[in-house]
This record gives sequence, C-alpha cells and structure tokens, in this order.
Amino acid sequence: MPADPPRIAHDWLDHDAGPVVRPYAVTQGRVAPTGGAIDMMAFVVATTTESRPGARLQPEHHAIVAAAWEPIPVVELASTLDLSVGVVRVLLGDLRSAGLISMYEPPAASRPHDVDVLKAVVNGLRAL
Repeated sequence: MPADPPRIAHDWLDHDAGPVVRPYAVTQGRVAPTGGAIDMMAFVVATTTESRPGARLQPEHHAIVAAAWEPIPVVELASTLDLSVGVVRVLLGDLRSAGLISMYEPPAASRPHDVDVLKAVVNGLRAL
C-alpha cells in the first residue's frame, strides 16, 4: 500500500474547522437573492438533479439541491449545510433563477402579524 503524500500547509486551511471560506466569497459579494426576497420560513424543494447548460454552480449549490429532495425550510437547510441564512438565501436565488428549485412560502409568513393576537400573547405572558 503506497504511503500518503505529504500534506502542504495552507493559510486558508484551519485543521480544526476545515477549509475557511468567507461568506462573501461563496456569494461572490452579493448580499440579496435574485428574484426577490426569500423568507427564512419558506420551504425549498428541488425540482431536478440536472443543471441547465451554462449554469455555473458551486459545490454549495449542489449541496442545497441534494439536501432539498424533500421540502425543507430555509433555516433548516442553512443549519444542515452549516452556512449562514444570508448566504443560503443568495444561493437559493441563483437556483430559483436556474429553475432547479421551487419554493413555497407558508401563508402565515406572507401576511403581516395581527396586532390583536400579539397583544393577547403579551397580556397572557404578563399574567403569568
């Protein structure tokens, strides 16, 4: 059995944390998703495994598609992939534009909160 090749020390590799890549490098400096805002409680589901010709997908894009075979909320997807929610939103915008995912936003997330319900909750908590 051949011996393992010697490892080269890199400044960008933290042996405890793994490869260290800044979030702005993953999103190429973008901070907002294309195609509109994405709620963090929205559900994501992959529509296909095939990437469209000309679509330039990063490993994180492929990881999102692989993790979204069943509907999964954006926040759980971010936690599963160990990425920030902001980064995941930008990457989801890319995938949505490419037609590789579809999104479902729960009706409660798209409506503003009912002030009377919020007041009742606060009053109930004060009563405790």
